[in-house]
Amino acid sequence: MRSLIYARVSTSNHDQKPEIQIHSLREYCQARGWSVGSEIIDHGFSGGTDKRPGLRQLMSLVRARRVDVVVVTKLDRLARSLRHLVALLDEFSALGIQFVSIGDQLDMTTASGRLMLHLIGAFAEFERAMIRERTVAGLVYARSQGKTLGRPRIRDDVPILALRAEGLSYRAIAKRLAVSRGAIYRALHGVPKTSTKSPEKVQSKRGTR
Repeated sequence: MRSLIYARVSTSNHDQKPEIQIHSLREYCQARGWSVGSEIIDHGFSGGTDKRPGLRQLMSLVRARRVDVVVVTKLDRLARSLRHLVALLDEFSALGIQFVSIGDQLDMTTASGRLMLHLIGAFAEFERAMIRERTVAGLVYARSQGKTLGRPRIRDDVPILALRAEGLSYRAIAKRLAVSRGAIYRALHGVPKTSTKSPEKVQSKRGTR
């Protein structure tokens, strides 16, 4: 099989050398009888981000199906979180690409490895469910304390109405007051119909005198 080996050294470990990982990966592939088609290294990138040039190159090769198996020394060298790992493994599986993590004894080329993939997916779903439950519980508690949720609305519509009356466009008003167009629309269309003439009508009548 055509293997792609991937190594990463984080920003907090400047003394580490990616060559140590590469050497172990080469030996593993050689023992399995796999040819090493690509060697990719992300040097100086934290595992907390997926914005890595090496990872982008890896995914480009995987999506082009130019490899058969991706091999890493540990899962945390590749994925930034459990959710990220599941997303990567799901894409590998959909494309028919195998995956091996030597240190974690995760080998997707075997039946036990594929079973482990399902277990990882189950744990990821459990994590998502727990996050949702905590979020909902937090919202319920906040409402019970009388807190208003969401982005605060602009209460003072006078500056918006005044600038509109001067003939400024929505864009100009938004830039001048640093507000959204939605806030401008709500201010303009929220004027009570029982009120006296709007600033726009007053201005237009003044202009006709």
